[in-house]
Amino acid sequence: MTVIVRDFRPSDAEAWVQVRRAALPYMVTTPEQVLSDLAEAHPGRHYRLLVAEEDGEVIGTAQVGISHESPEPGQGFCNPYVHPDRTGRGAGSLLARAGEEHLRDVGATAVYTWVLDEPGNRAFAEKHGYAARRPAHFLRLGLAEGALPPVPALPAGAELLTAADFEDDPRPMFEADAETTADEPSDVAVEFSDYEDWLATTWRRPGFDHGLTTVVTVDGQVAAFSAAMTDGLTRYLSAMTGTLRAFRGRGLAKLAKSDSLHRARAAGYTDAYTGNDADNGPMLAVNRWFGYEICATEVRHVRRLP
Repeated sequence: MTVIVRDFRPSDAEAWVQVRRAALPYMVTTPEQVLSDLAEAHPGRHYRLLVAEEDGEVIGTAQVGISHESPEPGQGFCNPYVHPDRTGRGAGSLLARAGEEHLRDVGATAVYTWVLDEPGNRAFAEKHGYAARRPAHFLRLGLAEGALPPVPALPAGAELLTAADFEDDPRPMFEADAETTADEPSDVAVEFSDYEDWLATTWRRPGFDHGLTTVVTVDGQVAAFSAAMTDGLTRYLSAMTGTLRAFRGRGLAKLAKSDSLHRARAAGYTDAYTGNDADNGPMLAVNRWFGYEICATEVRHVRRLP
């Protein structure tokens, strides 16, 4: 049996999702998202999808590219995942090698990757020259398994809206996303500046649920939001919850997320997921208040390219 690595084809979308769900069941991934992410990728991202194939079966996947929103040039990423039932065949090494070669060709000076915090995965990363950086947690909340805390009371001047209320002019949502994302703890800084790219890759991304994305305004200004991604079936993901700097310390992130979770449960979603940097104490505290529990941990690793 021979494992080969090749470029992703649109016909691989279903198999790609099956591998990713098996290897990383805490994410919301759909074939439509995979295809859209590739089709809408910014040229500066140099985005490439790779698959590892064994006798016609897709057994591994990798997303490779440049973090083009980072103010520091040359920050690459390569995230290989192999189906848990198909490990030990060399697919992960082949994917990592092919990804690194692509990144060298497009000028990357460093490669970042997420590694599940398990002995075998960390040993694999160390063997390939990657050094551990910061951890992050996946968390799960069973929406059908217990009562959600009630939605907190609205502060004076506050109003609950959804992203659907900004269909005619999403720019306030772009500006809120840009400010809060820039303040997230991360090894790679992110600065959103391309509105059209954001529209294509965030606002219009398949699975971004405008009706379940709650927005808190204060005196008519966007103050906080909780962005929702779904698979259209049972799985809901809090993709980003943030409060703009001028409105922090008022409990608005908790308010936004609470309203979004109640909407998701009413819409029939049963499994809610989210992710937090391990150093993001305020958001971890909010999620514990809802009843989220850590279900897995990833550690970001980096390798400097020669």
